Amino acid sequence: MDSKELAQYIEATNSITKPWLLAQLRLKKLQERRAMLTDDVYTKELEDIYQDLMNLGEWWRGIEDEVF
Repeated sequence: MDSKELAQYIEATNSITKPWLLAQLRLKKLQERRAMLTDDVYTKELEDIYQDLMNLGEWWRGIEDEVF
């Protein structure tokens, strides 16, 4: 699945409010652009995505059935 297909899936399933899917989309887009980026830029963007995921914390605890 490429980034366009993933974006269409997110839109079709009304999943724009699911931050883990948005992080997955960012990762996919980064992967697709990898050949055009320097190692430093790639690493910085990857670290940024990672930090956003870590900032999510455990917000989903207790509502797993609703959000997954």
